[in-house]
Amino acid sequence: MPHVIIEYTANVEADARIPELMRLLNGVLIGHADVFPTGGIRTRALRLDQYCMADGAEDDAFVHVVFRIKAGRPKAVTGPICAELFAALRTHLAHVFARRNLGLTLELVEFDTHGFHVENNVHARFAQIETEGG
Repeated sequence: MPHVIIEYTANVEADARIPELMRLLNGVLIGHADVFPTGGIRTRALRLDQYCMADGAEDDAFVHVVFRIKAGRPKAVTGPICAELFAALRTHLAHVFARRNLGLTLELVEFDTHGFHVENNVHARFAQIETEGG
């Protein structure tokens, strides 16, 4: 954990450089490996072909980022990370925002671990890298 889910309207895909945005947001979280182990980071993007933005009269677009984490971390930790993710999103899409109607949002979702099940052996790869000093 965490998971980053980027939802974006199809009409912004060409300009939004979604694969680059995914790597950028992943990089922000990797920079906080003391809070979120790198082996647990998941970033994915969902193109929305069916959507309605505002009154539907214009070719409006949006990019909505859901940042899902397990509950329990203090707001003093999660707040600045959310702000850093949103700043990266805004910077990445500034050229698009300047040219068209675009809504940008980031939502933190902290979920209860009751009913949450996980198995992940990717963490072991990063533990080995740390042990080997690399």
